[in-house]
Amino acid sequence: MTEIADPAVTLQRLRASIDNIDAALIFMLAERFRCTQQVGVLKAEHGMPASDPNREREQISRLRSLALDAELDPEFAHKWFTFVVSEVIRHHNTAAESAGSDAAGAAESAGPDAAGPGASAGSDAGDARGPQES
Repeated sequence: MTEIADPAVTLQRLRASIDNIDAALIFMLAERFRCTQQVGVLKAEHGMPASDPNREREQISRLRSLALDAELDPEFAHKWFTFVVSEVIRHHNTAAESAGSDAAGAAESAGPDAAGPGASAGSDAGDARGPQES
């Protein structure tokens, strides 16, 4: 006859596993944001738009497929991705604004002709189409 495990012990064991998974997710998200912040700085320094709709579509398709393979609801994966990307785009826009104000400050201190011929006063800090992956 097999012995039935104490439900309280089983619950404690399962919760410990969940806590470990949550900790790993937080560290992985932090690493992801470190990478996307570097992408945001790179884009800002080179006048690239904060969002890339084609990249977002590719990522959504890839993540939905991975979710199916992992037996996870693909709609949940899509929602998660959209949420994370909205933060990424916010960071990219902040980096672009910072780079724009740094460039404006440098141009002001260098004088009115420092920007060079054909330079415009506006900046392409990204677009306002909503959350898209970097």
